[in-house]
Amino acid sequence: MPITNGTVFMPSVLTFIGIPGLETVQCWIGIPFCAMYIMALMGNSLLLIIIKSEPSLHEPMYIFLAMLGATDIALSTSIVPKMLGIFWFRLPDIRFDACLFQMWLIHTFQGIESGVLLAMALDRFVAICYPLRHATIFTQQLVTNIALGVTLRPAILVIPCLLLIKCRLKHYRTKLIPHTYCEHMALVKLATEAVYINKFYGLVGAFIVGGLDLILITLSYTQIFITVFHLPQKEERLKAFNTCIPHICVFFQFYLLAFFSFFTHRFATYIPSYIHITLSSLYLLVPPFLNPFVYGVKTKYIRDKAVKMLCS
Repeated sequence: MPITNGTVFMPSVLTFIGIPGLETVQCWIGIPFCAMYIMALMGNSLLLIIIKSEPSLHEPMYIFLAMLGATDIALSTSIVPKMLGIFWFRLPDIRFDACLFQMWLIHTFQGIESGVLLAMALDRFVAICYPLRHATIFTQQLVTNIALGVTLRPAILVIPCLLLIKCRLKHYRTKLIPHTYCEHMALVKLATEAVYINKFYGLVGAFIVGGLDLILITLSYTQIFITVFHLPQKEERLKAFNTCIPHICVFFQFYLLAFFSFFTHRFATYIPSYIHITLSSLYLLVPPFLNPFVYGVKTKYIRDKAVKMLCS
């Protein structure tokens, strides 16, 4: 309920603005977002079907790829339907608890994707640097444990952040969220209370999930390139390098967009809000849209299988 100083005490419903400054053209902006979402669903679903139906692809690299595809479907689905509701159907309202749940979904799936990219980098590291030990190291049990770990890690880390928002932030300057989805800092900035605890926890969580993964992935690929360049035959070097190209492309598109969104939301106040919000929304949709194309183009068996299924 409203209180005397104009703030709102624990609003039950929040309202999305969408993309501030572009409200009049949001209906048109929704078209490419919807197209990318549909393509992401189709591409990742096809990828999952191919990997599941072909026993020869039941290897760690492709199992992690299937996890990445499933995560991409879940991540894009957690934001796009509501986003299109804002853009097309004038449905900007969301219940406070539903907003927190969407935030948990988004940051959990982001963390899972980061963990899967790390798992794929470690898989390539062992396969290229220690090829004779790959089968004994990446056993089915280890792959299962990795899948469980990369899923539980962000899911658990995000929960204290939600509890801090729910229990510590009671008064809000406004119920209007200048965003297209429930992002952590976008919601925290609405509160009148000191938010340094939430900001600090957000930074720590981002480092544990994203920053640490980025460091380990970089170290893995550095060692991979050192090993590849020392291979005696050119054909071996090309083969090893080609197996890493899709992973590197996915790695760069995910982390470059992620860190741009993270730092601009916290530090780059001079960037116009409509640019930041648009790029933040694209950051969650571009990787799910592009990943199936990257792996489809660079992985011959998946490409041939997809063409055969689509043309039959």
